[in-house]
Amino acid sequence: MEQQDPGTTFDDGMDSFVEKFQSQPYRGGFHESQWEEEFEKIPLFMKNSPSEIDPLENPDLACLQSIIFDEERSPEDQARTYKDEGNDYFKEKDYKKAVISYTEGLKKKCADPDLNAILYTNRAAAQYYLGNFRSSLNDVMAARKLKPCHLKAIIRGASCHLELKNYVEAVNWCDEGLQIDATEKKLLDLRAKADKLKRTEQRDIRKAKLKEKKKQDQNEALLQAIKARNIKLVAEAAGEDEDSASEGLSELVLYGLSSENPCGARLSVDDQGRLSWPVLFLYPEYAQSDLVSAFHEDSRFIDHLMVMFGETPSWDLEQKYCPDNLEVYFEDEDREELYCVPPSSTLLQVLQHQSYHVPKDPNAGKDWRQEEDEMVGWHHWLSGHEFEQ
Repeated sequence: MEQQDPGTTFDDGMDSFVEKFQSQPYRGGFHESQWEEEFEKIPLFMKNSPSEIDPLENPDLACLQSIIFDEERSPEDQARTYKDEGNDYFKEKDYKKAVISYTEGLKKKCADPDLNAILYTNRAAAQYYLGNFRSSLNDVMAARKLKPCHLKAIIRGASCHLELKNYVEAVNWCDEGLQIDATEKKLLDLRAKADKLKRTEQRDIRKAKLKEKKKQDQNEALLQAIKARNIKLVAEAAGEDEDSASEGLSELVLYGLSSENPCGARLSVDDQGRLSWPVLFLYPEYAQSDLVSAFHEDSRFIDHLMVMFGETPSWDLEQKYCPDNLEVYFEDEDREELYCVPPSSTLLQVLQHQSYHVPKDPNAGKDWRQEEDEMVGWHHWLSGHEFEQ
């Protein structure tokens, strides 16, 4: 074959074109101040593609898209393309778009189980970083159905269980993964963390059960102490059974208002087996109240009144509330009757009165302040006042 002389021209027409190109200025090139914007319009150099492609505005990009996502391509090729697209979004930390791409790939229902397992696992990773731990876990479970020994899916699943506070399951997943690779550091770290949290959770559950058991025992002891004193509960008066009364006692918390701040109190028993009750004194005339949070059952009313009214309250402008002038009443709400209590009486004597029933519901009673709809307690008023009539 005859060889051409390197010095000879290959194509006279091309030489003429080159000479013409060199002799004429180039028109239509990028301006130095706008070259980056112009490059961004070229599909090959685009850093960010538009979410919706208009064929009229971006014909080149629309053409490329039609080639990439050509429906005539096999489901495997299309799924792989969506997988790659999702990976690109994932690298950009655009996890929502990554989820969409992986989902589109799964919709192709390709026959490659390994590819589908990867799509599920990758979508699980994107969901995980979006904080959708349950969705992420569902995806890795689907991936493991296709590929049981898929280590990345197992690691992601263990992480999801950890975030969902399923510590036992997290440990189990780690153990399954370590059977595949006993040196996998991520699994070893995850297992150590999950096991520690599992032990802490189990300890807290045991403590909570012991606390609940102690509370139940205390309530039962209180109930027995009340029964031994022939003190009647509202539950008994209403015909409820013993179990209901016992359960109701756990809610026996009387709330009242002190002169300034809300305060709650609870029935208690001391080392000698004596009871102390919360007792609420109401003064309807002035819409005031006092709460004695621990009124010992052997204490007399007059002893408390001497302390409470040793000095005239600021709201008693007429200075009528003196211990010697006060009378104490309790109310039988069913009969809507008031019963006068001798100030020299002890609390236990009044609690054992045939017409008095201890309410089990802290929200039982009448509203005299028009503020709290439910209030119970000991009512006491000034002797000879209109409230007595």
